[in-house]
Amino acid sequence: MVSSSNNEAFQAADLKTLRSPVVSGQTRPEAWRRQQLKRLSDLLHRHEADILHALRVDLAKPALEGMFEIVALLQELKVTRRRLKAWMRARRIAVPIAQRPGRAQLIREPLGCVLVIGPWNYPFMLTLQPLISALAAGNTVVLKPSEHAPASAALITRLITEAFPSDVVRVVNGDGSSAAALVDLGFDHIFFTGGGGIGAKVLAGAARHLTPVTLELGGKNPAVVLESADLTVTARRLIWGKGVNAGQTCLAPDHLLVQTSIREHLLNALKEERRNLYGEDPLACADLGCLIHDRHFQYLEGLITTARDEGRILFGGECDRQRRKIAPTLIEVHSDQDPLMTAEIFGPLLPILTVESLDGAITRIQQQDKPLAIYLFGGDHNDQNEVLQRTSSGGVCFNDVLLQKGVPELPFGGVGPSGMGSYQAEAGFRTFSHERSVLSRPWFLDLRLRYPPYTLNPALFRRFVS
Repeated sequence: MVSSSNNEAFQAADLKTLRSPVVSGQTRPEAWRRQQLKRLSDLLHRHEADILHALRVDLAKPALEGMFEIVALLQELKVTRRRLKAWMRARRIAVPIAQRPGRAQLIREPLGCVLVIGPWNYPFMLTLQPLISALAAGNTVVLKPSEHAPASAALITRLITEAFPSDVVRVVNGDGSSAAALVDLGFDHIFFTGGGGIGAKVLAGAARHLTPVTLELGGKNPAVVLESADLTVTARRLIWGKGVNAGQTCLAPDHLLVQTSIREHLLNALKEERRNLYGEDPLACADLGCLIHDRHFQYLEGLITTARDEGRILFGGECDRQRRKIAPTLIEVHSDQDPLMTAEIFGPLLPILTVESLDGAITRIQQQDKPLAIYLFGGDHNDQNEVLQRTSSGGVCFNDVLLQKGVPELPFGGVGPSGMGSYQAEAGFRTFSHERSVLSRPWFLDLRLRYPPYTLNPALFRRFVS
């Protein structure tokens, strides 16, 4: 059984109800789509304070970090409303001479009713941003917020239920078994954001119905620091990237690959910038969020304890179990078999390894699964091109971290183990649309040569067509 916003089971009949407006053509007009986007925009503006409070309760997010989520949604809405007409417009396709006079075009049409399974780390942004794209593309939507961010899930349920008719957007709450039951209903598309293990289960469940899936996952994002980097700015941006949302960001730098010649200088800069950003006692800083739940805190605390026992804590390691807070911590790593290097950390721990050159860093990256992001600090245009030519990742950012997600019209998504498909702006509109091929032919000029009995020489036909 799947618990929904009205405490009733969401069943196949409910899915049929949500498909009905799409099947009837009600969602096709631009006016309908703009009406849904306005509802969402009004919701965000009216309930800004409620959203910030829910994020504070779930993740101890400072107001500015909470505002990141709201601003990202407002940016997405702004771009979508401005470009919607152009995205909806049918695209003319050139017709080969052998099929003239004829007209070909691509029409983007809604998929139907889609399922969006949201994560807990950015519970508003990463649940509602796909909703914007899905509604703009003319779909109806079922939202499944994460149960691990209960205050945010409760608020999403209340606000969406108040703002949207039940046959346009429905919210369904529950645990992993609830999500699995939803996946098994056979939606027209599933959009999942979360970890790779659960993503694989979603993909397997969707395969039973041949349901297309978008997976936004994560990975071990390397940050390469070369000796030509501005170490003060580099350190500041790395500490910030690890401190935002307590490191619980799929795009966060996961580990450092640092040229041996600048290791000590970078360590000193990182330590100084941690003090500048979070003070002498980071655990007392109101701008440092908390871990999502006790289980995740205990996992990270265990990694710190092991590293401390082995003398590999370079700085940091402070923990507050009661408040589930961990200070940004730098840890020395010597082997790829270290537990810190075998799985995505998703917390404020930053392992550091040394490399002799950019080539050594690239070789390491090539040996790992394709990450969601690669960060390179320092180097010149040739070095940047070397990274682009010899590695594969969801995205790349030079001399900074995280900010590529904040460019509204850059597609966002992973590759291989870090994800499947992309979204944001037109990429999101296309994800939730079917591009339908249409060919229109006139009655006249019906050449007899195309019909049996065939009299046209094959070689002549090839020359004419090609």
